[in-house]
Amino acid sequence: MYNVSSSPHVKSKVTTQSIMRDVIIALMPATIFGIYNYSHLFGAKYGLRSALLIILTVVACVLSEYVFEKITKRESTLDDLSAVVTGMILALNLPCTFPYWKAMLGGFFAIVIVKQLFGGLGQNFMNPALGARCFLLISFTSQMTTFVYDGVTGATPLALLKSGKAVNSMDMLIGTIPGTIGETSVIAIIIGAIFLILMGIIDLRIPGTYIVTFVIFIGIFGHFQNPAVGFFDAQYITAHLCGGGLMLGAWFMATDYVTCPITPKGQYVYGILLGILTGLFRLFGGSAEGVSYAIIISNLIVPLIERVTLPKPFGKGGEK
Repeated sequence: MYNVSSSPHVKSKVTTQSIMRDVIIALMPATIFGIYNYSHLFGAKYGLRSALLIILTVVACVLSEYVFEKITKRESTLDDLSAVVTGMILALNLPCTFPYWKAMLGGFFAIVIVKQLFGGLGQNFMNPALGARCFLLISFTSQMTTFVYDGVTGATPLALLKSGKAVNSMDMLIGTIPGTIGETSVIAIIIGAIFLILMGIIDLRIPGTYIVTFVIFIGIFGHFQNPAVGFFDAQYITAHLCGGGLMLGAWFMATDYVTCPITPKGQYVYGILLGILTGLFRLFGGSAEGVSYAIIISNLIVPLIERVTLPKPFGKGGEK
């Protein structure tokens, strides 16, 4: 007996599990550096705290998925590793001083509210980790945007930049600065991104268009936000590129298969929209960040982007 289905028939060794496994591997350089960075900056206890925060957030995501699927009697999807990836990305977007229980609450929100209530992997309308991060930003703004260590409160380099103060772009490139656990080192993020490109998991369309558009926007409008900055000021642009999770968002979150366009033209439009929105939020918004909100808003517009950029079929009703 043969099971016959309609064409096309495509065979591939690529599975959801293999893709998620590669993403986990690609996230390891940023994860390891983030733990090391907090140990180096503030002491070993903060490095251990970073590691524990990542573990607890991942555990919260995995347990939330397991319990929800048990209660709703759905088939278990734990083996696809998507919950692990969601937990890692969410944790890397948190400061190491963030309370453990609030991080785990974010993991629950990501899996149950953003992912499972809309049908599970493949049917969520926004990136679960980013949805949870925005939920935590709105709910616990102070703890998400300031870094308190041994009684000392510090601001992020982007917050200093927005207030007109100077920042060290080289430290931001290497990553030896305060920030969320996984966003500080551009070098570590790029290593992971190169791995994903070599494995064929992502390509340059979305992150490349995103970054180029953002550079053009910042180069032109940075002067209007801060008159002391010239047009296309290299140091100013570099600082913006290296701060605020732009690189982590461009390579690991904007490229999420479920929430980004599938058409090549749509991916270019999506990248341009991301760059413009991030620039608007960074320069003219109330916060120094903007990547998370830019990606989520763009996720919501993806159906419209795909409707406009969907290739027309040849034949009746199509192009001749």
